[in-house]
Amino acid sequence: MLALALAVCLVFTPILSGEAPLNRQGVSVGAKAAIVMEAETGAVLFAQNIREQLPMASTTKIMTALLALESPELEEPFVVDPDAIRVEGSSMGLQEGDVVTLRDLAGGMLMASGNDAANAAAVRLAGTLPAFAEEMNRRAEAIGMRDTFFVTPSGLDAAGHCSTAYDMALLAREALQNEDFAQMAASKSLRLRYGNPPYDRTLSNHNRLLSLYPEAIGVKTGFTKSAGRCLVSAARRDGITLICVTLNCPDDWNVHELLYERSFPLVSRVELTWDLPQLPVTGGIVDQVPLRQTRQTQLPLAKGEAEGITAEIFAPEFLYAPVLEGDIVGKIVYYKDGSPVAQSPLAAAGECAARTVPSLSWWERLKARLGWE
Repeated sequence: MLALALAVCLVFTPILSGEAPLNRQGVSVGAKAAIVMEAETGAVLFAQNIREQLPMASTTKIMTALLALESPELEEPFVVDPDAIRVEGSSMGLQEGDVVTLRDLAGGMLMASGNDAANAAAVRLAGTLPAFAEEMNRRAEAIGMRDTFFVTPSGLDAAGHCSTAYDMALLAREALQNEDFAQMAASKSLRLRYGNPPYDRTLSNHNRLLSLYPEAIGVKTGFTKSAGRCLVSAARRDGITLICVTLNCPDDWNVHELLYERSFPLVSRVELTWDLPQLPVTGGIVDQVPLRQTRQTQLPLAKGEAEGITAEIFAPEFLYAPVLEGDIVGKIVYYKDGSPVAQSPLAAAGECAARTVPSLSWWERLKARLGWE
């Protein structure tokens, strides 16, 4: 396959980590750290101390709930560990002997911020709380959360338990790709089933932003005396999803609304296009065929500043005739900051019949063999 690196001539603003234009305009918020990230590309639209390591309280449960929802034993009922559920703070109301599933525990974490649910899920998944913390940290590393260290599954204060606004935005971005997580996090309430014997009950979501901001779609609140008020949220408008994180922010509801209203106008969906080359054809009535993208490729991009996107075309060096219009012959992949962000199959935009060789009589074949004129 022939890979051609091509520069795409587009203009947009992928405001990257560091102090973003909102900050340079003198805008700051009453939080120790804050970030707004576009979910599809990871572009940072607002940044305030986004790499500072801070406690993140119960927003920790984003990771715990995600690991629970990814378990192959998600729907299998089990009896909660009696020691695991003996924990201070917020609770989904688990009692000794209760039968529950990991799905219901995830719901209890995302609705009631249940510390009992987080501990019960951790013991079920890893056997002990320290072993589960190791799983959390392995997953954090895979996501790219370089400045995060998990100690507890619940987010209760513990020595060394910390993250950053940037890392928590990465975690939310990952979690929202899980359909179960996204559905739960966006729900104002969930009907769950647990107990001894299990029975239905409804838990309400602690995330008031779901009611205060119509475009909010999650994600998780948190609070301890050490961490202060922490909030990881997401909102969607016109097909664009933004993630906002504030750590130690007393006025988090209003701050998130403010940041969304300032950030959404910066982003729009841009169609990615490219002047595609023609592919050579051997054995055909024409020498080459044009190409076309078969899939519309759009990307949410910020406005006002320029940065190049690159693209690679993956296709054979030449095609053999016949080629039919619509035949898939390769693909184009678009990259941002070295990471693939969109792609489309490439099809022949025209056809090329095979060149036919006229049949010769035996006399003409003999003359050709003997070299006679």
